[in-house]
Amino acid sequence: MFCLSAFCCLCFWHQVVFADPESVSVTEGESVTLQTRVTEIQTDDLITWTFGHSTTLIAQINKVEGIVSTYDDVLDGRFRNRLKLDDQTGSLIITNTRTTDSGNYTVNIKGTNKTTYRFNLTVYARLSVPVISRNSPQCSSSSSS
Repeated sequence: MFCLSAFCCLCFWHQVVFADPESVSVTEGESVTLQTRVTEIQTDDLITWTFGHSTTLIAQINKVEGIVSTYDDVLDGRFRNRLKLDDQTGSLIITNTRTTDSGNYTVNIKGTNKTTYRFNLTVYARLSVPVISRNSPQCSSSSSS
């Protein structure tokens, strides 16, 4: 019995999954960083970022093979030239955000431990500034005492 409970604790310690996604909101045109909560990538770490329910691979860092790549031409080039990876932490940076960037992002970190974080990104459209103009010279405001 003790061996079974110790085994279960050990398995849980090696596989940490955070089911509730972290909500992140930005306005269109801003940059956003999705944090891995890693202070420094270890030499045997494999970090993969996926987007959407189809889990399309959009970025990865493989320290063993020396790979730091973004796959910004997937999904018809939706992220073209706008994805960056922090090579120290593995965090994903999306520049010049668009409303089409809204969705679910998942980072899997495999090394000594396996950890998964999920993010739900919402990109809000930038609101236009209303223009107030006077249509005729008869428009005026007055106040009485």
